[in-house]
Amino acid sequence: MNNYIQISLGTKNEQENELLIALLSEAGYDAFEESANGLHAFIPEELFNVDQLQQCIQPFNINYQQELITPKNWNAEWESHYEPVIVDQFVAVRAHFHEPIPNVQHEIVITPKMSFGTGHHATTWQVMKLMQDIDFKDQTVFDYGCGTAVLAILAEKLGAAEVLAVDYDDWCIENSIENVQNNQCKTITVEKGDAPPSNKTFHIILANINRHILLANMEAMSASLLNNGYLLISGFYASENHLLTEAAEKHGLQLIKESERHSWSSLIFQKLK
Repeated sequence: MNNYIQISLGTKNEQENELLIALLSEAGYDAFEESANGLHAFIPEELFNVDQLQQCIQPFNINYQQELITPKNWNAEWESHYEPVIVDQFVAVRAHFHEPIPNVQHEIVITPKMSFGTGHHATTWQVMKLMQDIDFKDQTVFDYGCGTAVLAILAEKLGAAEVLAVDYDDWCIENSIENVQNNQCKTITVEKGDAPPSNKTFHIILANINRHILLANMEAMSASLLNNGYLLISGFYASENHLLTEAAEKHGLQLIKESERHSWSSLIFQKLK
């Protein structure tokens, strides 16, 4: 398991965060975390290039701090701050060191390590909430950019017959497999990949990833979706909804529901016949 470099950027607003996420994604940064003090960006240590970083941030006139993140100190940091996440009375996401949470329909135990997707972020929270509006019973599901596999695990708990969870990051693959096992899941397959499979189709696709990847793969996601199937996406700001909707409609997907939380958005589309 490789180390990561965390870059902490003193950004001023969401617009700067959005632009920097786009630039840094193209430079190999594969995870981001927004905070009250700015933006944290993460990149595998072997891919880090200081000149490339300075070129990306130069137009913004901001300072940055650099920190090496190892699996051990990431887990210590995570465990010191991690609190359970509860989505209404529908689902609770907790760590193994928390007590079981009563009065919820579904409970998921997640140990995220370097993967992102604990339910704390507004996007993951919204996707879990919107999953209540889709019938997963006996359906095939594709979790695109699975992170911790929290959405795949919830899909199985909602009755999915088969779930394929895919991510391109080795940390996420290892973590997803661990979380799937810890939740005693039987229908989830975890694979490494960076695109929807061209030889499989699904009733439901879940994609909580950044806007650029969603737009670049909208046609492929539509092609992988069965007629009348659902595409549930998140990972972008509400101000960007029109971009995702236009791209989805171009490929035969109709918007049927939208959600907003802390300026982040989630959308459900259905594939037309």
